[in-house]
Amino acid sequence: MKVKIITDSASDISQLEASELGINVMPIKIIFKEEEFYDGVTINNEEFYKRLIEGEDFPKTSQISPYEYEQEFKKYEGEELIVITLSKHLSGCYQSALLASKNFSNVHVIDSASVTIGQQILVKYALKLSTEGKRAKEIVDLVELAKKDLCLVAVLDTLEYLKKGGRISATTAFVGTILSIKPVVAVKDGKVKMLGKARGSKNGNNMLRKIVKEKGGINEDLPYKVAYAGLSDSSMKKYLKDSKDLYSAKVSDVPVGTIGATIGTHVGPGAVAVAFFKNNKHE
Repeated sequence: MKVKIITDSASDISQLEASELGINVMPIKIIFKEEEFYDGVTINNEEFYKRLIEGEDFPKTSQISPYEYEQEFKKYEGEELIVITLSKHLSGCYQSALLASKNFSNVHVIDSASVTIGQQILVKYALKLSTEGKRAKEIVDLVELAKKDLCLVAVLDTLEYLKKGGRISATTAFVGTILSIKPVVAVKDGKVKMLGKARGSKNGNNMLRKIVKEKGGINEDLPYKVAYAGLSDSSMKKYLKDSKDLYSAKVSDVPVGTIGATIGTHVGPGAVAVAFFKNNKHE
C-alpha cells in the first residue's frame, strides 16, 4: 500500500517544496487581532515578519482541529498515512490528529517531539525511508527510534518576543536587552529548554558550536538543516562562517531555510536554528 506523509506548517516546509516532495503540509492559523491567516498559504514569511516587526498587534497561533485532520484523511483512502506533528508539549495538533485518526485504520500519528527544522528533518527522514520502499509500520518504528538522536538548538537575537508571549517578565527582557543577552535554547523531550545566555551574537554562535560538538557532531548521512527567522539572513551567514568546521560540505552547500510564522511568533526575527541527527559514530 502506498505511503503518504502529512505534516503541519510548523515544520517550515513550504507548500511548493511539499508539492515537489509529494507530501502534504497542513497550515496552522496565524491570528493578528481580528485577521486570520493560514501559515504559508494566505501569508508568507516576508509578509508575516513585516507585520510582526512593524505592527502593534502581537499574533497568536491556532492549532489544527480534529475535523480538519479528518477531512484531510478522507482524501487518501487506500493509502497508508503517516502524520508527523509538532511537539505535543507545544501545541494540540498531535492530540487533534490522534483523535481524528481513531476513525481510520490507515493512519499512523507521530509526535515529532520537535518543531520547525527539527520537525522538518524528521519528516524528510520518513520520506527517505518511504522512497526506499519501506512499509508504513517499519517507517513509524524507525522514525520513533531516530527521534532519540534528533537535535534542535537555536540562539535568539532578542528577548522581546518571549516577553510579548508571556514567557519571561518585562524586567528580564529589559535587562537582557541592555546586556545584549542572546538566549540559547534547545527542544528536548518536546519542550523548550534554556541552555544558556550568551553576551552578543559571537558568543551565541560559539555556544551553538559547542553544543553541536558535544553531541558528537552532525550525521551528514541523514537530513540536517540551518535556518533563520526574520527578513535578513545575515545572522545565519555569520553563524555558518563561524561554524564552518562543523560541516564537511562547503558553507555554500549547507542546506538552509527560514523559520516561518508559527514559530517566528515566539522567537522573533534574528534567531538562528540548527537541526541535525547526532553523529553516534563519534561516541
